Order: sequence, then C-alpha cells, then structure tokens
Amino acid sequence: MTQTIAPRVRTLVLLLLATAGLLLTTAGPASAHAALTGSDPQQGVVVDKAPDQVSLTFSEQVALSNDSLRVLDPKGKAVQRGKPFEVGGTTYGVKVHSGLPDGTYTVTYQVVSADSHPVSGAFTFSVGAPSVTSVSVSGETAGGGVVGWLYGFGRYLSYAGFIVLVGGGAFVLACWQRGAGVRPMQRFVVGGWLTLTSATLLLLLLRGSYTGSGKVADIFDLDLLGNVLQTKAGAALVSRLLLLAAAALFISVLFGAYDKREAEEKRDLTFGLAIGGTVVAAGLAASWAMAEHASVGLQPGIAMPVDVLHLLAVATWLGGLSALLVALYRSQTPIESAAVRRFSQVAFGSVVALVATGVYQSWRQLGSWSAFTGTRYGQLLLVKIGLVAVLVGIAYISRRWTAQLADTVVRQGKRAPQKERVAANASGSAKAAKSAKEAGGAEDSGTAKKGGGGKQAGGAKKAGGAKGDGSKRAAQLARQQAAMDTARQKRTRDADPHRFGLRRSVLAEAGVAVVLLAVTTVLTQTEPGRTEEEAKAAKAAASSSSSSSSAQAGSGAVTLDMSFDTGGSDGKGVVTVDVDPARVGGNEMHVYVQRPNGRAFDIPEVKVALTLEAKKIGPLAITPDHITTGHWSASNVQIPMAGDWKIAVTVRTSDIDQTTVSKNAQIG
Repeated sequence: MTQTIAPRVRTLVLLLLATAGLLLTTAGPASAHAALTGSDPQQGVVVDKAPDQVSLTFSEQVALSNDSLRVLDPKGKAVQRGKPFEVGGTTYGVKVHSGLPDGTYTVTYQVVSADSHPVSGAFTFSVGAPSVTSVSVSGETAGGGVVGWLYGFGRYLSYAGFIVLVGGGAFVLACWQRGAGVRPMQRFVVGGWLTLTSATLLLLLLRGSYTGSGKVADIFDLDLLGNVLQTKAGAALVSRLLLLAAAALFISVLFGAYDKREAEEKRDLTFGLAIGGTVVAAGLAASWAMAEHASVGLQPGIAMPVDVLHLLAVATWLGGLSALLVALYRSQTPIESAAVRRFSQVAFGSVVALVATGVYQSWRQLGSWSAFTGTRYGQLLLVKIGLVAVLVGIAYISRRWTAQLADTVVRQGKRAPQKERVAANASGSAKAAKSAKEAGGAEDSGTAKKGGGGKQAGGAKKAGGAKGDGSKRAAQLARQQAAMDTARQKRTRDADPHRFGLRRSVLAEAGVAVVLLAVTTVLTQTEPGRTEEEAKAAKAAASSSSSSSSAQAGSGAVTLDMSFDTGGSDGKGVVTVDVDPARVGGNEMHVYVQRPNGRAFDIPEVKVALTLEAKKIGPLAITPDHITTGHWSASNVQIPMAGDWKIAVTVRTSDIDQTTVSKNAQIG
C-alpha cells in the first residue's frame, strides 16, 4: 500500500506546484497600489499655452527617483528639466522647458507606492493642436518581464518558507514534542528556514531592478542595492534576515538540546522556546506588515498588528498541517492520536483568528460590497474565501478521522494487558529453552575437557575464530531483525483504515493550501479595491469639474462617455468622445478608449459616424488617427448644421468582436 501511495503523493505535489506556478505566471506585472487620480494638464486636453510644469496627483504618497516623471515631445525627446519634486500632499511635479512648440506631448511616470509596489503609466496632452507622435508607451509596465516574474516567485517562496518554519516549529513544540527527535521533521523545519532565507536574499537583489528598469543585468548593480537598503522595503528585508539569524538559534535548540533534556528540564525549556519563538515569529510577520498594504491607507496603527496576527494564524494552521503530513507519511515514529487532537484544537483557534482578521482586512481593502465583483482584488478575494471554505470542510473530515483513530487507540489499550501476559509467557518459555540449551552446552564442554592437551589448544583456537564470526553474524541478524520490525510496524500502521483516511484528508488539505498560498501571493500584488474605486471616483470628479469649467468659459466643447461590451475576451470598456468647440464648421475630435478600471488600452479599430436625424443628414463617417495608447484624434471635422447630432462610435476589439454605441449631443 505504501508503494502505491508514494507515487500518488509525488504526482499530486507536482500538479499542485504546476497550478501554483500557473497562477503566478498569469498574474502579470504587479498592479499599481497607488493610482493616478489627476494631472495638470489633464489627460487628452488641448491647451492654448505651453505649461511651465506638469504635475500628477496619486491616491497615496509615492517615492520618486530622478527619472520618475518624464515629458516627451512628438519626436520622443525629453523636454523636462531638473528632478521631480513634491508639490504638496500626494501631488508631484516636474518643470518643463519654456516655449514648447505646438503638438502632442507624452507624460510617463514610474514611481513606487507607499506599500512598496511599482506604479507606472502614461498619458498625453497637446499644445495648440494635436499632432502625430512617435512615442509608444504601450510596453512600459512596472514590475513586468523576467524580473517581475522572478520577484513574484520569490514572494511565493518567502511566504511558503515562513509558513513551514513557523508552523512546523509550533507543531513540534505545542503538539508533538517527540517530533524534535524525528529526522524528517527536522529536515522539514530547516528546509523552511533555508527557503525563507534564500527567498529574502533573492528579493533584496531583485528589488532595485523590479522597481526601476526591469533589466536582468541590473540585478547585481551594487549602486541599486545601496539605494534599496535606504527604502522602507529594503529595511524590512534586512530586518527579516536578522530575525532569521535568531530563528536559526531557535531551531538549533529545538532539535538539539531540547530532545536530550529530562522531563523537568524540558518543561522549563519549552516555556523559554515558546516565548522566544513567538517573538521571532511575530517579528518575521511584521517585516511584511511594515512595508506592504497594512502600513498605508486606512487605520495603519490597527491594520499592522492585525496583519501580523493574520500571518501568524495562517502559518500556525497551514504550516502545522504540512508538518502533520510529514509525520504521517515520512516519520518512522508513529504520531500519537493525542498529538493530532492537540493540533486540531490549535488549528481551530487559528481558523477563528484567521476569519476575524480576514473580515477586518477585507473591509479595509474593499470598502464596499460592489468592490467584491467590480474590482480584480475583490474577485481574487472571493476565490481565496472559497478555497478557505473548502479547506475548512476537509479539516472537518480530518477531525472525524482523528476521533476514530483515538477510539481505536483506546480499544487497543484495553487489550494491552492480555497481550502483555501472553508476551510474558512467551518470554518465560524462551528463557527456559535458553537455559536448557546452555546446560547442554556445559555438558558438552565437560566432555571435551577429557581430550588431549594438543587437541584442547587447537579447539581453543577454533573457538576464538568461531566467536568472532558469531559476533558479526549476530550483528547482521540484529540489523535484519530491526529492519523487519520497522517494516512490520509500517505495514501495521498503513493497514489501519482510520490512519489511512487521516493521511488522505490531510494530503488533500495540503494540496488546497498550496493553491491558496498562490492566490494569496497574487492578491498581495493587486491594487486594493478601495483604492481602485476611489481613483475612479476622483477621475470622474475631475472630469466633471473640467467639463463644468469648460462650459463656464464658453468653450462649447462636448464630452460623451459610452460604455461598450463587444462580448469577446477583453471586450469591455468605456469610449469617450470629445468634440471641440462643438459648433458649425471645423472641429477637433478626440476619442479615448479605457478599461473599466480607467486604464487606457488599444483596440484594432475605432470609427465614428455623425447623424442629424431631424434633417436626414448623415451618417458622416470619420476615421480618426491613432495618436498613442487608447487615444485617437481627427482634425477639421466639418459639421454642416446646428442641431441634436447622434454620435455613434464603432469599436472593434478583435477580428470578429465589435459593437456600436451612440449618444446625442447638441452642436452649434
């Protein structure tokens, strides 16, 4: 049965790791946790006079570098001067050269948000009139490419190592102290320490390139590494390495001196290890809380301790579960049902803490029920909640197998006295037979003494050789007997249906936990739903304010927003049409295409048609020129008559997926 289970275990582990890798590779670059909420000049606007500076406003504070903000002319030449600077609050700016000629200018930004994630993007504005630009910014994404993938994988390994290290150590100390002397358990916890240490060093090396150029060659740039050490994220990683040195001392005591102590000394040492281990584990968890989501936004003073408690609960539950799996499958020392029951109680407390802290974190990161389905963060959170529910359901099955296993142990304990009597009788018979054999040997020895002296000397020599051969043979037989006893114990253990059922349910729990960890890793790299919705509201308010200001200035410009859905993949978005000055004669028309989250993106084709149905004029077809990502423009659009014009926009998102949306606007 064991030979059948082992290949299944390896196959399942490989499938789960492949699933986790797929989740990580399809996560894409890290989403912005600080969103651009406004700019001056605004995106797509046409200004009469060139500005002295360009400013950008984000949803939270960001960190700047010398090249964080760039302004490029239509030929791609940089026209900013000096370093970016903080204007005030969450607004940042950069000076531009005076007397910029007419044309379309591209503003690119790449900054680091307060929760340590890179943020990048671009938009355009025009001076005098729009023009064709050679600048292409569609491929500029922060945290993408090979370096972004490696950074995401390093984050996954760091979470996994933390869970194994903390959860495995807690399992041995609180549930199964005999496990301190079990070699597979020692290798398991030490492996967690090595994984977390290696992943932390990898993240420290990747950090500079991840938040900057994204080039593999910059990974070993010492200047970048020096800059990283001065940031909040760099300080958190260095703190984690220092705490891992203390964790190494904890491991050496737990798996070294602890197992060799007497019972009374072990109790005192257990208390000391529990206190020290808790402090180290909380410090490791704080190295994430101090540099990521919990450190910024709403109620950081409460969110950071809650985040630490959340991480400790996850590690105690999932790490202890993995340790139990090792004990059930790899350990030659059978784990007692009492240890499994203790872990069941610890896991239940961890789940309660996990749910309580998770509810607070969900409220803090989402802010509304609509964000569950309307934002990517909310959708991933729903997947995580579903996996946790599945995990709890399988854990309930494991608790039932544990109870049945305990009943079996109790019944076996009641039969133990009878078995001991039988064993005693068998032992007495064996001793009697041995005594008789020794007596016979003595008699033969006495007879042998009657022989000659030469024969006696030769017999002594042969007896010496036989004794040496006998000791080697006895040692060999002892090793064979020990191996047979171990194999017999393993067969007996594996034949127990309750223990076998517990092993299968725990293996299923561990499998779901691997996928859950991958989803959690992707979730930590995704823009929180609250931030995304606040950014949308800020952009809408800015657009409304701009429209009101334009109307009050008497410009007569018309702006129409129309949602579309072509039904295909990536077929949802919002198309915005600007007609300026919206009067009879020549007009400038700008078309912008954005995703539902407000980010500009390109589609294969955009066409516009104008129809004045009251006078049966039109449709007048307009094919705007592509300017930059998500931006099309047409100049000198002739509108022959004032009236209520129907503006229809046809958007095509693939070879077969397209739709037409329309709105009416008063022109002239």
